[in-house]
Amino acid sequence: MKNFKTKRSLFALAPVAAGCAVLLVSTSSVYAQDANLGSVTVTGIRAAIESAIAVKKGSDNIVEAVSSEDLGKLPDNSIAESISRLPGVSAQRNRTTGKASDVSVRGMSPDFNGTLLNGREQATAGDARGASFDQFPSELLSSVLIYKTPDAALLGQGLASTIDMRTVRPLDYKTRVLSANYRKQRTGVSTDQDEGSGTRKSFSYVDQFMDRTIGVALGFTQMKEEGAASGNPNNWGGWSITRQFNGQDVKIPGGMGGDISQTDQERKGVMAVLQFKPSANFESTIDFFSSKGSTFQKATGIEANVGANCPGELSNFCYDAPSVITAATVVNGRAESGTINNWKGVVRNHTYGESDEFESYGWNNKFTLGNWKSTVDYGHSKSLRVGGRLETTAGLPGSGTGGNLSWTGYTSDGAFPKFTSSVNYADASVIKLTDVFGWSGNTDSNGNVILDAKTTPQAGYAAQPTVEDKLDTLRLSTKTAWTAGPVAAVEFGFNYSDRAKHAEANEGRLVIKGSTDPFAGATIPGGSVVTSTSGIPILSWNPAGSVGTIYDIAAKVDAPIWAKIWTVKEKVTTGFVKGDLDGDLFGLPYVGNVGMQWVNTDQSSEGFQQDKSKCSGNTATTCPASAVTAGSTYNDFLPSLNMSFNLGGDQVLRLGVARVMARANMSDMRPGFWFGVDNAGGSTPMLKGEGGNINLEPFRANSFDLSYEKYFGKKGYFSAAAFYKNLNSYIYKIGQTFDFSPYVTAATVLPASGSKVGLLTVPRNGEGGRISGYELALSVPFSMASDMLNGFGAQVNFSNTDSAISIPSASVTTVAGGGNLTSVEMPGLSRQVTNLKFYYESNGWQLAVSQRRRSDFLGSVIDVTNDQRAFTYIRGEAVTDLQAGYEFNSGYLKGLSLLLQANNVNNSKFEQYDPKTGETTQSTQYGKTYLMGLNYKF
Repeated sequence: MKNFKTKRSLFALAPVAAGCAVLLVSTSSVYAQDANLGSVTVTGIRAAIESAIAVKKGSDNIVEAVSSEDLGKLPDNSIAESISRLPGVSAQRNRTTGKASDVSVRGMSPDFNGTLLNGREQATAGDARGASFDQFPSELLSSVLIYKTPDAALLGQGLASTIDMRTVRPLDYKTRVLSANYRKQRTGVSTDQDEGSGTRKSFSYVDQFMDRTIGVALGFTQMKEEGAASGNPNNWGGWSITRQFNGQDVKIPGGMGGDISQTDQERKGVMAVLQFKPSANFESTIDFFSSKGSTFQKATGIEANVGANCPGELSNFCYDAPSVITAATVVNGRAESGTINNWKGVVRNHTYGESDEFESYGWNNKFTLGNWKSTVDYGHSKSLRVGGRLETTAGLPGSGTGGNLSWTGYTSDGAFPKFTSSVNYADASVIKLTDVFGWSGNTDSNGNVILDAKTTPQAGYAAQPTVEDKLDTLRLSTKTAWTAGPVAAVEFGFNYSDRAKHAEANEGRLVIKGSTDPFAGATIPGGSVVTSTSGIPILSWNPAGSVGTIYDIAAKVDAPIWAKIWTVKEKVTTGFVKGDLDGDLFGLPYVGNVGMQWVNTDQSSEGFQQDKSKCSGNTATTCPASAVTAGSTYNDFLPSLNMSFNLGGDQVLRLGVARVMARANMSDMRPGFWFGVDNAGGSTPMLKGEGGNINLEPFRANSFDLSYEKYFGKKGYFSAAAFYKNLNSYIYKIGQTFDFSPYVTAATVLPASGSKVGLLTVPRNGEGGRISGYELALSVPFSMASDMLNGFGAQVNFSNTDSAISIPSASVTTVAGGGNLTSVEMPGLSRQVTNLKFYYESNGWQLAVSQRRRSDFLGSVIDVTNDQRAFTYIRGEAVTDLQAGYEFNSGYLKGLSLLLQANNVNNSKFEQYDPKTGETTQSTQYGKTYLMGLNYKF
């Protein structure tokens, strides 16, 4: 063991971290938290950088790290922002708030990341597996470690990476520390909408008792934000339609719309750690993490089909005459300006709410007996997300005569023309809450009207989706020294996890209360006038609380709603063995690890199956479904190898080879499907169905990594890394020939041919492809060049990723733009990602400017029309932030620091686009955010 320690010391730096800005992990194993990180004296930006460098150099694996600058103070406002500045990492902004939320590593979807808290897999808030980093306030975390290569002792690992978030360990502190933080912010600055404001406050406490055998850490944070208003013009995906004018075909806008939205957010978080270490041979740690948040958005806008009030697919139950072009200025077959008659618009006043609760408990125990070190670790986490969607529609009630709609500026399919209307949509005596277009009308599988708009009015819509997730984990492991060849130590163990995720859908039509007229109109209460993004003034009101006073809810159930109700259970048993390597190869000393995991998965699910021909309405009685259950098991063998060669001169060459996997999204694992006769598109009528697949196995890949790293003492480094992942299996949603005979009954409507063989579209395992790339990173203090530049420094990284994976477009649900593509790229893949940070820190002053930039990518958003994730093409962006601060290091104000921060100073937009035309389909401008803060540590 003496030689083992000596070899590993060649790769170690004496870590410098700020107070509690220690990473608290030994990166050769997620659960080895007993590393002594030494004396802590430096604080601030440089301390966080040096701490992260120490971890990167001392790791057996290829890793990236970010550390807090001080207690309760990570370098950014959110975890997603912090880690998105690391090499090969990018973040997608939330479409609603404009804040970084989803994280992609090496060009792969967030669902391909394993996410851990204190080394344990956690329950997640959505119907997918990817973590919502909004649930983890940065003030409650001390560090984040990203494993780009796994080892056998790393559990809950992902295919792209494993992201481990860490809370503090109080016995790593020399003394008691208390820290309080307060921040005030302005949002939405430099837009044409109203600004927002918010506050953020936190408190952290660390102490030791009974001769440093007991340590306690407590943290609390609260965020409250009244968001700025943002305009979101929408041109219906750049859709155009051709109509006759003066005997010629003329292209006019297919639709118009867009909202002015405003979002309020609140979140409270609590962290607690109790650490007991009576001797060097025993340590017990209990940790707790809780986060509760809510989001409320109010959106106001006007939308409608421009080309016709009664498009063909609605002609069976529309009651308005088609629109006609009455005037137009035609340029190259396009009506750049024009007017249509008999037009009706829909004034939308919607609210979208969401509350989430997350709790995590952990109990870690370490025992040492002779040369054996054993660990017993238990974890429990649970997450609950409840959504609320209330949509109201207003316009001309009944069969009232429509007005004229005129537009200007329609110079291309992707243009956002401005509109005017002869009808005053801001006049409460004219515009009523009503069913404007009979949107609840529907047809059966043969195209016959089964739900006439006159019998099933829909003056709005309400939905309350719920997702609940629970996860228990138990880990047993032991480690001992070994003297066989290059193996210096051996660790083996067992892990068991039991998970259950349940999704529920409660939806219904809004109908005007107390009226028997299906197209009755109710007066909008207390409305105000706003100008929509389309240019038309409209009435705005807040519909919260209107159910029961203005509206009644008529419960709605149909095939898509049945598909949203499911439960998936998953029991995973993992056995692992890992050997720590320490030796010489071709005269080069190396350390590393080699090992394997054997993983057994037992999965089961509950859901519903439906024959659409049995639907005579849209209630549970008139559109029944049958409960179904199913299950499957499979095994995986996951070998891994990591080697780090000391090249001398503070140079390290790392090699990583592993077989990795990422499990399917649980929403895709629901059992059952719906089916019926499909007559769409003029094709031959046939039975078609769609559903989930409990027999799905994971995405699997063989990964190869190589990294060269040159360190400049403990203060800087340069790295060049390359990776290659060969995906042996990928999950696609593909339609395949299917015999529906076992599910056909005497009541089932068949196509005219009588055939029971049709097409069933479900997620399936298929062949994958490859993804590869390279990453360059440089972190240096400028004092290396001249003492005159002491305090100045820079961090720069660039990644280029290429994929040979082309996914059938049927595999993903897309929003406007890209719907006509036959294939799409990997979700989350930006081919180029760049991060820049220049800083100055000296004599208490801290100044920094940073920018994160990524190229176009296929991103994930919440499609509020069905409360599910959908994919959309998002234009590349560059977001620039500024930060200035001063810390008092002496006198009465010692411990006080001041912070000024400006985020998104370049006012970068969030833009969705159509990849076939390159035209923008929706654009949102969030504006700048200004923040002022105080932090006091004592």
